[in-house]
This record gives sequence, structure tokens and C-alpha cells, in this order.
Amino acid sequence: MTFANYPSLADRAVLVTGGASGIGADIVRAFAAQGAKVAFLDILDEAGAALVQELKGASHQPLYLHCDLMDIAALKAAVKEAAARLGSIAVLVNNAANDDRHKIDEVTVEYWDSSQNINLRPQFFAAQAVHPYMKELGHGAIINFSSIAWKGGADGMVSYATAKSAVIGLTKALARGFGKDNIRVNAIEPGAVITERQKRLWFPDPKQIDAVVARQPLQKVLLGEEIARTVLFLAADDSRMITKQTFTVDAGLS
Repeated sequence: MTFANYPSLADRAVLVTGGASGIGADIVRAFAAQGAKVAFLDILDEAGAALVQELKGASHQPLYLHCDLMDIAALKAAVKEAAARLGSIAVLVNNAANDDRHKIDEVTVEYWDSSQNINLRPQFFAAQAVHPYMKELGHGAIINFSSIAWKGGADGMVSYATAKSAVIGLTKALARGFGKDNIRVNAIEPGAVITERQKRLWFPDPKQIDAVVARQPLQKVLLGEEIARTVLFLAADDSRMITKQTFTVDAGLS
């Protein structure tokens, strides 16, 4: 198959949170292949270094910055460093998340706060931090990550599902607030993307993956590459009149 190339993304500074593994790493790869200047934030130093090495042949080798997104001061500092090294941030991809499972009766205040502090809070503060750069540029694209988890009543991950539903409200509010500066804000709701983490933690038996695929109208395994291609479209000028929208990429599962 041949997929789209977006000339508007060449040399554009892009920031991806949680970019060292899984869907995030596929997003970093996709932007690097488009000739973008990509910085990505994570706490997985070994995986981050490996991804930088993997992409050393790109026109702009990606920049990895260690950052605990639960530390908002560190997040703001990382955004500032990325902009200083790559130029004003034109694209933000709020990808980082943690979809741990838990029983409702076992959720503590500490667990709840921790979950919101990785799945929701950094998306707002990252957007706030990149806003001045995008305003200076005269354009920008922010892509927030929600999930289909909130739609069906995911009682085994209620804190995560709550945060991901809130991302939709956040996206609409930011789209309205940033629109006057020609900054677009959209959200993506991935479905059952089969990453290495998902296979290790939630789908250790291949038959479990087969069961999920069987529930999809499009009966193919959903990979991070498919999500990354949607991100590219929403980041590129091709989608310049699309904002305040949510795009579900789940092979029809939800």
C-alpha cells in the first residue's frame, strides 16, 4: 500500500508526549518520515534512545527529552527546551496515557488522582505551554488522545475512562479558545490498538486478540501505524478547516 505524503509537515516542529513506545513511537516514526522536526517526551530512557538511533537516517533525527508528565514544571521546561532546539512548536500530539485496570471498589483517592494526573492534566498544560509558540507562528495543530473506552462503560478502568471522556470536553474548549489564533484542536479515539504493552498485559493469548478482531467490522488487527496516519492528516495543512472534532479509529469496534 502507498500512503499520503504531506509537504506542509516538512521541517515543521512537532512535540509528542509518551513517544518512546507503542502508539507514540509510531507517531514519532510517521512524522520523521514526513521530514518533520520531532521532539518526544517520555520516562522510558532506553526505549527513547533506541528510537532515536532507529531514526538516525531521517532528515531530522528526533530529539528525546526525559520528562515525567505528572510534574507540570518539568513538562513546561521540556516544551521550552524543545522549542529552543527545534524552533517554535507547530504541532502538539498529546498521546501519553496509562490504561491500567482496576476494580471500582479498590480505587483510592491517591490512585484516582494519579490516573487523572497522567491521562488528563498534562494534555491541558502541554497545550497551554505550546500556545504562545503557535500564536507567534500564526498557526498550529493540537491532537489530543481520547479513547473508545469511555463510550461503552469501561467499569474495569473507570478512572481512565473518565479522563478520556473529559479529553473530549477539553478539546472542544481549547478549539474555541485557540481558534482566533488559527490553532486547530482535535481529538482521536483509538480502539483496541495491539501494541507490545497491550499484548504483554491484557492480551497475552493470541486467541484474545482474535476475539477482539472478530468483533470489528474491519477484521484486521489494529496497529499504531493506523492511528499515526490519522495524526498526520490532522497535523497537516490538508485539514486546515477541521477543528473541535473527534475522530474514532477503531475498525468499527465501538
